[in-house]
Amino acid sequence: KDGLRVQLARQYYAEHHAVPSQSALTDAISVLEGRAMDQEPQPIHLRLATHRTENGDQVVIDLGTPDGRCVVAGPDGWHIAERSPVLFRRTKLTSPMTEPGPAGQTTQGLAALRDLLNVDEPSFRLIVGWMVAGMMPDLPHPILGGKGEQGTGKSTALEMLINLLDPSPAALRSLPRDIKTWATVASASWAVCLDNVSVIPMWLSDTLCKAVTGDGLVDRALYSDDDVSVLSFRRLIALTSIDTGALASDLSERMLTVEFLPIKREQRRPHNEVAAAYTRDAPAIRAALLDLLCRVLAELPTTHLDELPRMADFARILGALDTVLGWNTLDTYLTASQVTTADLLDAKPFTSAVADFIDERGSWTGSISQLLDLIPAPDPRPRSWPVDATRASGQLKRDAPVLRSIGISVAEAGRSKERHRRQLYTFTAHSLDGQAPQPPHADPAPDTTVTRQDTLFFDQAVTSDPRGTETPGSAASAPGSARHPRSQQVAEATEPAEAGFPPLSEKTSAEPVEIGPCTTCGAGFRRFEATTHPRVCTSCAHRHRT
Repeated sequence: KDGLRVQLARQYYAEHHAVPSQSALTDAISVLEGRAMDQEPQPIHLRLATHRTENGDQVVIDLGTPDGRCVVAGPDGWHIAERSPVLFRRTKLTSPMTEPGPAGQTTQGLAALRDLLNVDEPSFRLIVGWMVAGMMPDLPHPILGGKGEQGTGKSTALEMLINLLDPSPAALRSLPRDIKTWATVASASWAVCLDNVSVIPMWLSDTLCKAVTGDGLVDRALYSDDDVSVLSFRRLIALTSIDTGALASDLSERMLTVEFLPIKREQRRPHNEVAAAYTRDAPAIRAALLDLLCRVLAELPTTHLDELPRMADFARILGALDTVLGWNTLDTYLTASQVTTADLLDAKPFTSAVADFIDERGSWTGSISQLLDLIPAPDPRPRSWPVDATRASGQLKRDAPVLRSIGISVAEAGRSKERHRRQLYTFTAHSLDGQAPQPPHADPAPDTTVTRQDTLFFDQAVTSDPRGTETPGSAASAPGSARHPRSQQVAEATEPAEAGFPPLSEKTSAEPVEIGPCTTCGAGFRRFEATTHPRVCTSCAHRHRT
């Protein structure tokens, strides 16, 4: 409205040589709004748009210039159009883009971009793939994370990359204070780069994940009680950091991390020299990226991958780019994603302890509360260590992809027989090298009636082991069965020491004083006074808290 008000005042003065009153401008704008409500709504885009034609989809890029020119790119090539076939809006963060150079100079343009980036060759190729994907508006894009030591040129490099796709007077931005600030800033430009991120709080982690796939903020409209304003957007996001600390699993799966290399003293250049090189080479680099975009658009319909990762659309673009240029960026991306996911265990003490626990036993079935009893918290207790079964279950759900990446599956295994009817889970370690897993030797879960043996805990089903071994919850591994090694050991034991626990003499000299019912299976078991080791049921091996 403000822009329209100013334009109307300018035109009125040019024709009548008089200044219109504010009431006249307000009335005129109200009439125009009323006439606009009778028209069919049209979508408005920011910097990028998909234009559907009879010959296929095209990508339209707004150059941001006053004359309204744009770049139209499709599988058959790209050209500069004098008038855009779609409507664009512009904000104060929309800067003009220099016109791309002539087409057909892909090699020269990529070489110029390579000279501006202080990364190794595999990382450079991933960046090229991210840039090509960044010119496709209707798909989720991974978050480009530029990491490295101080002085490696991360901020300068990502500022140039953002300005190649979406020039802005503030290409690098600080970490937002809250969700409302983030939504306001992110909705005003297509590409957003957060600079010098030292830690990512949980609310921002969730917000970044939503901004990749599509986010929206609904707030109360100003000067109204029952009206709302809506900001919806999907953005291309990048960030720079020396170390972001521990990342959430869902954010880690959406990250494309590239490492910037240290710069030797003799290789350093002044900032004005780097800026001059970027200004000189930007048209050629944009032309090379547009050439690759057209070739990838032509290749995508025939690109099919045997297995799709989390960012499936981006993986298909990398596959098409590899076909066009003969690179192997898709393999590099998949390998880096697996390593990044597995490395999350270093920052998750409880999930790491569960992984070690299952690796030692091969398989284990029980409730989450029993799992907490079997895995003691380290001293001092980490802040992220769950304090109860509810929090532990939630953390394992969030970290299920991390466990699967290292070969540990988690499946629902019905409910226990005792009155609490606790949910049981089967944890199984699968060898990643094709070898059969080690036989389980953990304390088995109580004898249960398994109602669902092939229903998985989060996303993945485990009904049988591909190597031909028994499935979790089968007769061979069912708690209390004759073939279960731990059940035999406990059934034959007459003292807690024989069941694998410290002898009673090491803990207390008290005699058993009563027979108490097991809260899991109902059988009687001995209870000792002044004992510090868990009370063990000799029928089902359930370890009761002291």
